[in-house]
Amino acid sequence: MRTICFCYPEGKRKALTMSYDDGQIFDRELVSIFNEYKIKATFHLNSGNFGKKQFVSAPEIKELYKGHEVSVHTVTHPFLTQIPKEEVIKEIIDDRKNLETLVGYPVRGMSYPFGDYNDDLVKMLPSLGIEYSRTVVSTHGFGLPSDFLTWHPTCHHNENILGKLQSFKKTPPWEQLTLFYVWGHSFEFDRDKNWDMIREFCKRVAFDDSVWYATNIEIMDYIKALRNLKFSTDRNIVQNLSSIDVWISVDRQPVKIKAGEIVYL
Repeated sequence: MRTICFCYPEGKRKALTMSYDDGQIFDRELVSIFNEYKIKATFHLNSGNFGKKQFVSAPEIKELYKGHEVSVHTVTHPFLTQIPKEEVIKEIIDDRKNLETLVGYPVRGMSYPFGDYNDDLVKMLPSLGIEYSRTVVSTHGFGLPSDFLTWHPTCHHNENILGKLQSFKKTPPWEQLTLFYVWGHSFEFDRDKNWDMIREFCKRVAFDDSVWYATNIEIMDYIKALRNLKFSTDRNIVQNLSSIDVWISVDRQPVKIKAGEIVYL
């Protein structure tokens, strides 16, 4: 019996994604570090703060975050479970509109301000065009999310990410797909005087041919496409109904399934 497993692009088994909130001016330095090491990140922004003291300005958004993902963090950063539903809708929809006007693509992701959410809020998000939302609940592991609307990260960057990187690197290539998901706020590096730490992390994790470096939305889209692959009952035929190419392994050999393609294994 052949063994079929999901893979990341090019048959990789590991992925890294970074996630940073609020859009303060310290994002400029953080983006510079990420770009230097070819690491991709998602930046969750409060459009109501653009141009205020210590926050990035609207005119710089498109160029500053080029190559990364811009995502919703609401307009004014409220506790979303403590305001009327009508205000929740306005906070999220208006932030999407404002960001989309600046970046020129549909904004489909989010992170919860203060990590504050409940079941009612989660149920509302799809109707507001939000397909994933990150929490602040650290799993300290490298598993994939079961629900992208309550997407728990591996850890905050102050939770010994250099130590966790050692474990991430030691994961055998034949194990399940792994995802190292780090989150935080860029102002914390300035406050804590530990810019050297995130630079060292990026230096150690970068340019690894076994790792896929991706934004939050790229991870989500890819995993959903994998999970929606259609296999025949004997698993000799697979169909990719999505608009993106995906990879599987067949007896540990990588196989590319192009968008819209039917492949005979």
